[in-house]
Amino acid sequence: MNYYSDEKEWKWMFNNAIDWDQILPLYYPSYPTEDGLNNKEEVISFLEELMANTGEWCGTAVADRAALLDKVGAGEVKDGRTYLSEPMQQLVKEATELSVFGLPLPRKYGGLETPVSIYFLFLNQLSRGCMSSTTLIAFFTSIAEMINRYCDHETGERLIPKIIAGEISGSMNLTEPGCGSDLSMIRTSATPQEDGSYLLNGSKIFITNGGGGIGFILAKVKGAPDDLSGISMFFAEQDITLPNGEKKLNWKVMKNEHKMGMHGSFTTEILYENTKAYLVGKEGEGFKYMLHLMNEARICVGIQALGGIESCLYHAKKYAEERVQFGLKLTDLPLYKRNLEDYETERDALRALLVDTMSHFDIYLKLESKEWHTKDLSKEEKAQLKEASLWTRKRTPLVKYYACETYTHLSQRAIQMLGGYGYMEEYPLERIHRDSFGPLLYEGTSQIQALMALKDIIKYAISNPKGFFTSIFYKHPSTSFLNGEKEWSRKYKSAHYTFKKKMLGLLFGTLKPEASKMLDFKNWQNPDNVNSLMEHAETLCQALCYMETLRVLCAHADKDAARADLFHRYHRLITPRMEAIYTDWSLRV
Repeated sequence: MNYYSDEKEWKWMFNNAIDWDQILPLYYPSYPTEDGLNNKEEVISFLEELMANTGEWCGTAVADRAALLDKVGAGEVKDGRTYLSEPMQQLVKEATELSVFGLPLPRKYGGLETPVSIYFLFLNQLSRGCMSSTTLIAFFTSIAEMINRYCDHETGERLIPKIIAGEISGSMNLTEPGCGSDLSMIRTSATPQEDGSYLLNGSKIFITNGGGGIGFILAKVKGAPDDLSGISMFFAEQDITLPNGEKKLNWKVMKNEHKMGMHGSFTTEILYENTKAYLVGKEGEGFKYMLHLMNEARICVGIQALGGIESCLYHAKKYAEERVQFGLKLTDLPLYKRNLEDYETERDALRALLVDTMSHFDIYLKLESKEWHTKDLSKEEKAQLKEASLWTRKRTPLVKYYACETYTHLSQRAIQMLGGYGYMEEYPLERIHRDSFGPLLYEGTSQIQALMALKDIIKYAISNPKGFFTSIFYKHPSTSFLNGEKEWSRKYKSAHYTFKKKMLGLLFGTLKPEASKMLDFKNWQNPDNVNSLMEHAETLCQALCYMETLRVLCAHADKDAARADLFHRYHRLITPRMEAIYTDWSLRV
């Protein structure tokens, strides 16, 4: 199967939902391009051909190897290093031959320098074929991007071509024993040396791909503040060359964790004992740099979860179309049919939200990278960056939360759709469900994403109280009937208006501001009252997810009236969910 050519929905998304009009000029400012493409249409055709090629690979070789990789595992840890299993070696070999590691990387290093949206779409295909494979492959490209952004040109020239060639990869090293989401508790130390390097001492746990060869590591320089402002980022290679020419192991991989799922992914413990490393950027700004990575990582995890959703529903529907019960195919049984339609509606709606978010992030990443390297943006580019940055920040916790929660839920439902067979290793659904808990947990749990979304709302209200309240007291949607708006637009505005009113009621009910200081949001921040609001962070995050998805589906229907059916199906799906959330708010405030 080809995960692009055989998917009508993805073809529509590629050609209509990605904002090529804004994205392509950032990557291809003039024609012909360096690859000899003469116009926008030729560029899109070229990129679509790439998607077909990767879609074929992921839908055949990657998917066919997934069960074996689950049984064999990622490999083994020996003498402080990781060694890839045979199926993993084959995966890297094929990925190198297809040049997928270099999709978004600069041409000067041998990359293709495609829009990052292309890379995201590829990760979706890869995740659909095999969830474990994605975690290994992604840490080639993401580490190369970090080197290109934060390290000097010599380091980039030396290492990025090796990454594109599949020779080395890397990891992000944050989590420590006793230190999960609270990074201020990091204890790994960094001691400055006379030659400008640092010696790291400490350990990290739950590190994906920890033996890849390169590490970006969070640590505290001795004497730094014991909070987030004391965290710095360091770059280290696993093998270093001594003055006498000998190679030395710079850090040790202590073990590979045995997990419930994602067996084809290394999850390691790392030990630093006088590990030689180099400061990235400025001391004390490690957390800031890590936030840059987290934006991309969390969107990637949402995309990864979408691939898992597509996979589980594909297998469930395939089974249902072949299985006969009570004289009918399962897909013709009323309850089964309704459930499957609802599941596919949520999948398609979630895909629309993620693709829209990809576009915003693509614009943000390209312009932010240009600003980082050149400090030279035009007035139009600055405005474009500001807009893309706002949407990226708003959407990042939502897509991670929504996609990952939905993946675990729907993979469970898919097992039930097969009955007893879904529980058997003969079918892939039990593996897909086990794998679903990885994305649900790493890069911040759902509850962390919910708190981030809540924090953004409060931050906006504090910084711009007038704008916040103006956006809440939006004109009543009944006026839409007078200006001939389409039905989907009227439904969206009505749902959004109701949500804003209910959210304001939640804020008033929990934060209890003084009436005379209503627009002074700092007046609302009584710690006890804020804690009361935090109890509702998850339901508020859910409501935001539904409303942002409905917003995107409304925009798609405006672009193509044939998309109105998906809007209406999704609106029908979420309406009782929103009512349940509003009821919960009213009963608990």
